[in-house]
Amino acid sequence: MKHSRASRTRKIVRHGLRKAFAFLPRSLRFSIYRSFVDCDPHPDARLVLKIADTQEELEACFKLLHDAYVGSGFMQPDPSGLRATVYHALPTTTTLCAKFDGEVVGTISLVRQSSFGFPMQAIFDLSEIHAEKGKIAEISALAVHPRFRKSGGSILFPLMKFMYQYSTTFFDTCHLVIAVNPDRIEMYESLLFFKRLQKHAVQNYDFANGAPAIGATLNLIQAPKLFKKIYGSKPKRKNLYFYFVKTKLKNIILPTRRYFTTNDPVMTPEMLDYFFNQRTQVFAHLSEREKMLLASIYDMPHYQAVLPAVAEPGAWVQGIRQHQRYSLKCRGALVVGDQTIELQVVELSDDGFQAHAKSDVPLRVWAQVQIQLGSSEVSTLQVMAVRGESHGDYHYYGFQLGQPDLAWRKLVSALKSGTTAKDLDNATLFLHSHHDLDAITVPDGLEMPELDDTHPHR
Repeated sequence: MKHSRASRTRKIVRHGLRKAFAFLPRSLRFSIYRSFVDCDPHPDARLVLKIADTQEELEACFKLLHDAYVGSGFMQPDPSGLRATVYHALPTTTTLCAKFDGEVVGTISLVRQSSFGFPMQAIFDLSEIHAEKGKIAEISALAVHPRFRKSGGSILFPLMKFMYQYSTTFFDTCHLVIAVNPDRIEMYESLLFFKRLQKHAVQNYDFANGAPAIGATLNLIQAPKLFKKIYGSKPKRKNLYFYFVKTKLKNIILPTRRYFTTNDPVMTPEMLDYFFNQRTQVFAHLSEREKMLLASIYDMPHYQAVLPAVAEPGAWVQGIRQHQRYSLKCRGALVVGDQTIELQVVELSDDGFQAHAKSDVPLRVWAQVQIQLGSSEVSTLQVMAVRGESHGDYHYYGFQLGQPDLAWRKLVSALKSGTTAKDLDNATLFLHSHHDLDAITVPDGLEMPELDDTHPHR
């Protein structure tokens, strides 16, 4: 009884303080939020941040998320004790985790733009963001273990740093979007400079059990300038510019990539079956269109066996574009006559590829291109642009190959035989000499623009 009464008293006090805080000027509220920043550039060595890529890690993330969402009223308790959504099943979603002494104590998921869209797309208007250049990812499924929630951000800030670094250097993302409770939106606005998608909150957000939510977005190309402007002169422990843009945390384990792919899929058929058929009923509750989309994404026989049955097998072929399991971001140089045009290859196939160009490319003209496929793999090809579109500075073309060279054939073969990021690594090990097997590759062109360095006070 005493414990219950004390708990109610604490809630009343917190509610009163929150109401009083809301009456302060916005600029003062933002300054107070920033005063709480405490970013340790040398976290405890027992903290490890990595992609959750094993069944055990993912299950721990989904359990932590379930408990956090139930505790906040964002979902009803599930018999499985897990919160796993169909977005977690997609190869374009990456779940990050923070582990302390081997235990998962924090998690966050990045849901990449795909044929499934985003959780928040059903209720928030993202048309203005879609109209801008660059790919979009939704920040979703954030949770921190209760015993670390009052530790001054010892887990939250490293996790956000990992998310920022992964998004800007590995995930080929220009825009982040997020749906948050109205009580939390000012934290994202003041600390990370998210901008609201609309003025008022959505009062019934189904993805969060009908709780109110506000949508917001962050342009990752502009973010470093904003961080530097606000935080550049602050002491290092309170300097999010220095922390996000300049600091390298030894605790972060970045993915290794043989080629310049931009996804890190981890779901094997066994893991899909375990999480979405056995532990939860996610697949059983999909709409017919969602089942078709899933079948188009995982179109290999060993995956089809664990996916929900489609009412009309093969019907998805019409009207549903088959999803690329691996997207790429490879630099190339196209030589047409005496002109050299920079390319960025984003998709490929046996006999062609799609690419962005720095300038107009003449159609139906054979030319030579050199493409950096990976850290030690270069392909030289005869190609012809067969279709294209240009809108101002935006140029996008589809190229036909002449005769694919060995490097190209190896990459296509590896992509076809691999279904997870580990599969792709294993499929390409034999392509490399032993001296580079420990190399960690950051794709060319994925780094954010480096700004002039600052020397914040310690």
